[in-house]
Amino acid sequence: MSTFVDAAIHQGQRKQLVAFLEEKGICDPLVLKALLAVPRHWFMDPGLVSHAYKNKAYPIAAEQTISHPYTVAFQSELIGCQKGDKVLEIGTGSGYQTAVLQALGVQIYTIERQRELFKKTKRLFDQLRLRPKTFLLGDGYLGLPEEAPFDAILVTAGAATLPKALLSQLKIGGRLVIPIGNDPQVMHRFTRTGEKTFDKETFGEFRFVPLLKDKT
Repeated sequence: MSTFVDAAIHQGQRKQLVAFLEEKGICDPLVLKALLAVPRHWFMDPGLVSHAYKNKAYPIAAEQTISHPYTVAFQSELIGCQKGDKVLEIGTGSGYQTAVLQALGVQIYTIERQRELFKKTKRLFDQLRLRPKTFLLGDGYLGLPEEAPFDAILVTAGAATLPKALLSQLKIGGRLVIPIGNDPQVMHRFTRTGEKTFDKETFGEFRFVPLLKDKT
């Protein structure tokens, strides 16, 4: 952990980033606090650290990206979680979104499809002593039925179609936040209102790497 420096310059850049996110409409104080608490530069390749607090996506491993900070904040706000909620994340990626969710105090279950990225992020979690409830290599389309139901499910890749298995793993009142479509995708939130009923909302266009079926 001592090798992970969070210098005053990084803290200052995070404060500027959080102020920018507020200007862009992020208003949940718990989400803003979580973004302020998590050093994004720890989750990026060393050569990109100087860019860590720009509102841009950057490459990580396995042709994947770390999302825009605005996208991370927006999705974190949309799932509307309380401390202690049980949350499934589809697409661990760099682990940055996972860390933000943990900073919100939720119980996080996370699945990554890409083996190369899974191994890299697992090492990082071990170094940072980040402890999700579950971190698995697997097919996010299938969710995690053995741990269902969830208060919320957050998908960090663009799905061509809605994975029905994820809807079935929500509690009554649970929320699924997922970008759906081709490039760009439309952000959706499905709220389970009954055993077979869901409310659907949409929140504009975003760009994500594709959500792929089957683990590698």
